[in-house]
Amino acid sequence: MSRDTRQADLLAQRERTEIHDRDRSYSLRPSEIHTLTEVGKFRMVAVEDIAKRAYAGDRARLDSDLRSLIQQRLVERRGTSAFKKQSQQVLTLTKEGKRLIRRHGFVLDDQAIYSGFVKPKEADHDAALYRVYHKAADEIERKGGKVLRVQLDYELKEKLYRKLGRAQAQGGGQTERSKEVFAREMQLPVVHGKVSFPDVRIEYATVEMEIARVDLELATSHYHAGHLAEKASAGFQIYARSGDAAGLRRVRDDREIMTAILSL
Repeated sequence: MSRDTRQADLLAQRERTEIHDRDRSYSLRPSEIHTLTEVGKFRMVAVEDIAKRAYAGDRARLDSDLRSLIQQRLVERRGTSAFKKQSQQVLTLTKEGKRLIRRHGFVLDDQAIYSGFVKPKEADHDAALYRVYHKAADEIERKGGKVLRVQLDYELKEKLYRKLGRAQAQGGGQTERSKEVFAREMQLPVVHGKVSFPDVRIEYATVEMEIARVDLELATSHYHAGHLAEKASAGFQIYARSGDAAGLRRVRDDREIMTAILSL
């Protein structure tokens, strides 16, 4: 089914299911479970984006679901800045929400799930990754593919440095060389001796049922030419918000960096 069809089918299901977890019970609609998993996969998601992508713009239904999730202490809602004009409303899982997803198998075991509001200075950037993901996922599905897993840079970095730590504990030498070897095992590009981590990696099955990956980067106005060139050399699909795209394209053209900068 297309994403729109799946979305309509999900929203049509209004009956609640009682889910017992330890000494608590939760009452959840399928659309609320979907919202929990979407927020958990990306650590934080803007309310406006979840309204568009998961609720087809039906704010009344979203508000109803969020009231339920917040009252059940599964989701938190907060602003990204103390300055009202610069702030946007975002959602994050609570520890209880994360535990519920894990204990009841709402996502596959190899899909990382996050909870809590971290790195306030990066909140707007991190919240926008959900939009970046959907831009790429829509194209994957248009070509007949199926998304299997989402990985954020947190997870990729943790896995690489865990491998490196184990190797060092076993007496392995040549730390930089080991880092490159492990990075290549994880299909992470090494540019000028430096491992390059994408903001988001999508693992998917192609129409031929082969496993493929696409690495996505959300560039901002703070990216200098060297940073942009590194991400381009790594082969990442580079996206930018509308306010940043024009400036980044000027930097790209001035330095003759061969990459497309896609607008969100």
